Amino acid sequence: MFSFSTARYRLAPQLANILAAWGRRAGLAWCLPLLLALAGPARAAALPEDTLVASPARPAQYLNDRFYSVLEDPSGRLPLSQVSSPAYAGRFATLAGTGLPPNIQHPRSTYWLRFTLRAAPGPATDWYLELYDSHIGAATLYRPTGLTCPAGLAYDSVLTGANYPFATRPLPYKNFLFDLPLRQGQPGTYYLRLRSDTPTSFRAMLHSGPGLLPEMSLQYWLLGGFYGVVFLMLVYNLFLFFFLKEKSYLYYVLYVLAGALLFLSEDGLGFQYLWPGSALLNHFIGVAAPVLLLLAFAQYARSFLDMAARLPRLDRAIRWVVALSGALLVLDAAVINSGFSFWLYLFPYGLLYYAAWRAYRGGLPSARYLLLAQALVAGSLAFLISRKLGLEFYNNAYTVYSLNVAFVVEVAVLSYALADKVKALMDTTLLTQRRLLKQLRKKQQAQNQLVIQLRENQLLKDQLNTELEALVARRTDELRQQNDTIATQNRELLETNSLLALQSAAIEQLNRDLSRDLQDQKEARLQAREFDFGEFSQLYPDKDACLRYLADLKWANGYHCRKCGHEKSCEAREPFARRCTRCRYVESATTGTLLQKCKFPIVKALYAVFLLHAHRGRYAPAELARVLELRPATSWAFAQKVLAALERRRQAPDYEEGEAWTFVLLDDAANADLETALETA
Repeated sequence: MFSFSTARYRLAPQLANILAAWGRRAGLAWCLPLLLALAGPARAAALPEDTLVASPARPAQYLNDRFYSVLEDPSGRLPLSQVSSPAYAGRFATLAGTGLPPNIQHPRSTYWLRFTLRAAPGPATDWYLELYDSHIGAATLYRPTGLTCPAGLAYDSVLTGANYPFATRPLPYKNFLFDLPLRQGQPGTYYLRLRSDTPTSFRAMLHSGPGLLPEMSLQYWLLGGFYGVVFLMLVYNLFLFFFLKEKSYLYYVLYVLAGALLFLSEDGLGFQYLWPGSALLNHFIGVAAPVLLLLAFAQYARSFLDMAARLPRLDRAIRWVVALSGALLVLDAAVINSGFSFWLYLFPYGLLYYAAWRAYRGGLPSARYLLLAQALVAGSLAFLISRKLGLEFYNNAYTVYSLNVAFVVEVAVLSYALADKVKALMDTTLLTQRRLLKQLRKKQQAQNQLVIQLRENQLLKDQLNTELEALVARRTDELRQQNDTIATQNRELLETNSLLALQSAAIEQLNRDLSRDLQDQKEARLQAREFDFGEFSQLYPDKDACLRYLADLKWANGYHCRKCGHEKSCEAREPFARRCTRCRYVESATTGTLLQKCKFPIVKALYAVFLLHAHRGRYAPAELARVLELRPATSWAFAQKVLAALERRRQAPDYEEGEAWTFVLLDDAANADLETALETA
């Protein structure tokens, strides 16, 4: 069995004191969104890694892909005893010559890195291994102790990572820094176990103790200067916002603040000094800061370029693209973790760059500063993209921090652009005020001339008023005489109209009497059974007339619901139908009459009832079919229904000889089945 020790190696006291002093001087941070390398899985050839010689002549050596080999553990459960066994020695493979980036390609897998170090002959010195990617979730370094056990060499372990509080780090440094105990002339094989929820990098650097101190000092001083400049620009533009009340300055401040949060998360200073006890907050800021940076920059660019007024269609497109990109970035960071989120930043930033170019071409000179600032950032991004994709393209200390320099320059240029825009607006305002003063002077002169003209006009008006008053008085007398004449004629016309009104009233009364007499004659003929179908059709010309007659006949004595007995109703959708206000039952005008469920026109059915009643049932169905132009079977069936109703009426106790045919129409026995169904419901 391999034995593990919990002992932790630390820097010399003077190095620890220097780190603490540098940390107190660190400022704010900023970084562009995390760019993830996109590479498909590939299997490298199982070649042994080269031994890295730690020589004081080279105090800093990059651990490139030929000095380590990689083993992917999809299950994440392999122990060191199994990984370091001879059975697994051949499963490690180097990335040299494969073209694959030195990244964690499958975030759900655990990666083992194996590398061998040997101290060069010479004075003994301390050596340290630095991991550049501060977002590695868990990093465990297994170091040979030089002791042996029954299973082989013994190892101790050091565990830290972005998923653990900062206090778990073996050395208080913004990146992961491990001390490596090397024995003179004896090679040692080390194992590094990496696990992360996001695609992170294997990039590491081997430092000697004497060479590490100056490099760390330089980095902290440069970062302190970087954050100091960012802080000054932020405070300066915040004061300008409160003084000028220009919203562009507020969006600029939000943009710089979002960039500072992102840099604090990317370079590890935020985790080291601001939130060292909350790994979850560090991860959240690393995910949220790029989205906030995109939203803040988009709002700043839209306000600075006046896109809503200058480019309204492009402004709407940019708002939709930025909102969609932000939502996809949040979804990818929270759920998918695809590693493709880098491409979601390119399109909105490219669209904003295109909008700045359009605004510059459209007559906004200040837009050239936005183009310049974004071009500088895009140039520095080329180095960052090359590192993420595993391309060795001028990767050195200058290109690593080129993005910080580009951001400082961008912040300064954008601040100057705002000042230039405000100055241009003030110049335009002053020019407009001068033009306005000239116009006011001209207006004052015109007003003076107008006053003189008004005085002359007043004199002319007084003279004209005097003449007009005389004319008005004379004309008024003429109109008064004409009005008297017209009043006399109006009185004569009123008398004439009164006589005509009396004559019209008498004529209307005669017409009403004639109409009533004509209707009485028709009713009398109807009772006398002297109507033919043509005359009957004139009395009941259409379906509505028949339904109106049946409705008036049914509810002459008031409405009474056939279902619940309620006596209040309202109009229904069907013509002349009634709806009960209690049970909502709808009753048509034909319900409960002989014409219910009639299959042919109701006018013909009503006339058929009239004929059969007039002839006391002695009317041949064939003749009825001929008169009404119906099929014999239909005429016979309806005649049987009417004859049955006539027979029931003759047997009724209140039957009178020669009674009206309306009693037959309202025959209740013909609809007994309907009544029974309603009572059952």
